Amino acid sequence: MLSDLDIHLLHEGTHARLYDILGAHPNEGPEGGTRFAVWAPNAERVTVMGDWNGWDPHAHPLSPCERGSGIWHGVIPQARQGHIYKYHLCSLQHHQELVKADPVAFYAEAPPATGSRIWSSHYAWGDQAWMARRAERNGLSAPMSVYEVHVGSWRRPDGRPMGWRALAKELAAYVKELGFTHVELMPVTEHPFYGSWGYQTTGYFAPTARYGTPEDFMAFVDHLHQNDIGVILDWVPSHFPTDAHGLHYFDGTHLYEHADPRQGFHPEWHSSIFNYGRGEVSSFLISSALFWLDRYHIDGLRVDAVASMLYLDYARQHGQWVPNQHGGKENLEAITFLRRLNEALYRAHPDAFSVAEESTAWPMVSRPTSMGGLGFGMKWNMGWMHDTLAFMKEDPLYRRHHLGRLTFSLVYAFNENFVLPLSHDEVVYGKGSLIGKMPGDPWQKMANLRLLLSMMWTHPGKKLLFMGGEFAQQREWTHEGELEWHLLAQAPHQGVMRLVQQLNALLRREPALYEIDFGPEGFEWVESHDVVNNVIAFLRKPRGGAGSLLVVCNLTPVPQQGYTLGVPAPGHWQEIFNSDATDYGGSGWGNLGGVMAINQPSHGRPWSVPLTLPPLAAVVLKGEAHAAQGQY
Repeated sequence: MLSDLDIHLLHEGTHARLYDILGAHPNEGPEGGTRFAVWAPNAERVTVMGDWNGWDPHAHPLSPCERGSGIWHGVIPQARQGHIYKYHLCSLQHHQELVKADPVAFYAEAPPATGSRIWSSHYAWGDQAWMARRAERNGLSAPMSVYEVHVGSWRRPDGRPMGWRALAKELAAYVKELGFTHVELMPVTEHPFYGSWGYQTTGYFAPTARYGTPEDFMAFVDHLHQNDIGVILDWVPSHFPTDAHGLHYFDGTHLYEHADPRQGFHPEWHSSIFNYGRGEVSSFLISSALFWLDRYHIDGLRVDAVASMLYLDYARQHGQWVPNQHGGKENLEAITFLRRLNEALYRAHPDAFSVAEESTAWPMVSRPTSMGGLGFGMKWNMGWMHDTLAFMKEDPLYRRHHLGRLTFSLVYAFNENFVLPLSHDEVVYGKGSLIGKMPGDPWQKMANLRLLLSMMWTHPGKKLLFMGGEFAQQREWTHEGELEWHLLAQAPHQGVMRLVQQLNALLRREPALYEIDFGPEGFEWVESHDVVNNVIAFLRKPRGGAGSLLVVCNLTPVPQQGYTLGVPAPGHWQEIFNSDATDYGGSGWGNLGGVMAINQPSHGRPWSVPLTLPPLAAVVLKGEAHAAQGQY
């Protein structure tokens, strides 16, 4: 089962299907049994112990493969589907004895148990229609608004987390009603500590058993696809926990991690860092990434903590890190790995995508490797998130002094293919909820949140909102409970949810808001420096120009009447969205459906519109005249 090509690709770091040759594979023929294979080059003996042999560490030894692969393999007739097992290894290093879960297990015991489970999945997919056109739905010029979910704490109807199949029905209906295009799951790869939210992964090929079987997770993805909802998976190749049953010190040596703690230990997370320069580790991680797309029809991977991979001095003081061969702080091996990863992903699944959570100004994260980039499809815009939230926290009386924070993101908005994230990271660790960050009295807080979401949805870039933000959850998120669903009995919270629903509808309906998210030709400032009135205004433009939208934001709690802005076309400009509408809990100020442009130049444009600007609100207007001719 192990060819010369497999061995070559394994050592080279480019094997993308290790899960076909490693792990436990039940024989479905009449002879039965299970084939085991594990990479442990520094072991002098490897056996499989499980519930079929009374966990005897000597009963079923494996044999080393030839040709220096470092792989041990064998067939055990008594081992069957569903049996629990671990590897017992005796290391060449001081004859240490270790008991380890299978690094390529496809299913595991439900935590806190840590055994691997023999499993071969059989599932009849019904998402052929989605898969046939997902290139269109996942494309860079498609509308994309992502609902980020922590599975264990979204909803707990009986006080416990929901299983995959029950969750699929409720979540799909909810997300579809609100109009989100994708769901992003915080890591559901197997992890021993629930409080890590999945970011301390031990099972890189196993969906966590907390919510059901692998087939149950397949059914979850399938059901969302059948409801035209894409599924993005958080994936963590940046570090792994030091739990005794996991990858750490796997065969009595630092196999997956660097031996030097200055490279192999993460001081911030107290976890192990992968040795990206080791070909077999690169193959292991690339195979894990491809596994979720191959076997589970995942539409995209959001790669966690990319910055920690790129910099050798990340979270380290002087003298605590090892420079690269050129004396720099760039992790050259990690760069090579990330490029290989993205090349493999897009080669195998050009209709899927990868997203980097990269918090620095590393250049060309979302540019092709052929151009010298890292090859990601998109990148989280952490700068936009930090600056925008910092601005929104300011009392409106002082916002005029900080307007540059709000407009600065447009200086670099098209350097990368950006996703605008208001993620889980912004509502934990004492940061409070989104509504809790907003200044003012209760009405102003809600108005500010509606304004924030409206600016986000009309700003260039794809959108991501963490669960609870769509109805103004009041308390900080906790993984031990569920969202504050009872708040939806209150009109202000209902209003925020209706606003998000309408923003998603507007996004899907108006090509100006999504076709050119990543190029300057889709955006044009109309007013970015009015610190006296605290107003910003800009145009969003689709391909060809026909159907441009004027977005105007009043950042003060005072309505402004007769505010004049230049527009590129005459005729009637219809008000198609107003975050101050009474349906959303607003005060109802607005432009009575729209305004006529007058033949008076303003802001460098031949026509202008006199507007009423609602308090702490955004309005969106669409010109009607000459739209078919593409004159604006």
